[in-house]
Amino acid sequence: MLAAVLDEYGLADAEVTMETRFTEDLELESIDLVTLSGRLRERWGEHVNFAEFIADMELDEIIGLTVGRLVGYVVDRLQSAARG
Repeated sequence: MLAAVLDEYGLADAEVTMETRFTEDLELESIDLVTLSGRLRERWGEHVNFAEFIADMELDEIIGLTVGRLVGYVVDRLQSAARG
């Protein structure tokens, strides 16, 4: 999903690791995170709610958000959903 968003901006070849920051490293803006959020919701429905994920974050946390932190959230939510 992230690759699709990056491809839209010609960044398909960007190296992405768990430490990659969305804003500082990939230069994604808030609208890009909204796009990614929509893709997550399309794929996993309410199990992965990006808005809920960032709701309690401070602005500097959102700006410093890493791929790894988002991946951790998605994995946790999907595991919780699987447990019922």
